[in-house]
Amino acid sequence: MPCEPGRAHQSRRELEEVREDPTHERSERSSKCFFESHQAISQGGQTRLPEQINGFVRPNCRPPMKARGEKRAKDACILRQPRPGDMGWVVHRHGVVYREEYGWNVQFEGLVAGIVAKFIQHHDAKRERCWMAEMNGEVIGSVFILKRSETVSQLRLMLVEKKARGLGLGTRLVNQCIRFSRRAGYQKIILLTESRQVAARHIYERAGFRLVREEPQHSFGHDLKGEWWELVL
Repeated sequence: MPCEPGRAHQSRRELEEVREDPTHERSERSSKCFFESHQAISQGGQTRLPEQINGFVRPNCRPPMKARGEKRAKDACILRQPRPGDMGWVVHRHGVVYREEYGWNVQFEGLVAGIVAKFIQHHDAKRERCWMAEMNGEVIGSVFILKRSETVSQLRLMLVEKKARGLGLGTRLVNQCIRFSRRAGYQKIILLTESRQVAARHIYERAGFRLVREEPQHSFGHDLKGEWWELVL
């Protein structure tokens, strides 16, 4: 991760804490501004979320840097709080990526839209968070940590674009959720995935999650095997 101008006296670790620590003052302000902007689009007590989601336009972004290899690409990637437009990206890219890679139908995109809408409308700033991964101005990933109960959080909607895989980004996103959950006072993190999500399952396992339940199900146009994983903090 590149150093910030004028902060050369700080160590690399300190700089990463400033830019990625979810409890840092700048992160709190960024999160507050994002949700205030979404509240501002409400009219007559009814939030215009469908229009905002359907009106998403992907920005013209530069591709990830490759000139100096994988290390430079890793350093160029930052995790940040969401901005207006990011929630539409989450819904859009989940729909596209899972259709292309697994053939899932529009029901999955509808599920993601519902999760995102609930996050925006009922966000608990102290106990819930979303991180967007960005490289050279282009969003390349996301993850959410959501409140399931007073003692349990849930990791949801982790996505890493194909072009950014293999750089350790998935591990960074999961570790961010673990750190935040500990600081927020949760005792356990749970997540639901599917048996074909091989790369994601390896990340969860390396982070200390364990598989606690499996169940066959028919979802999104396919016969799947759902998996419930958990991590005791």
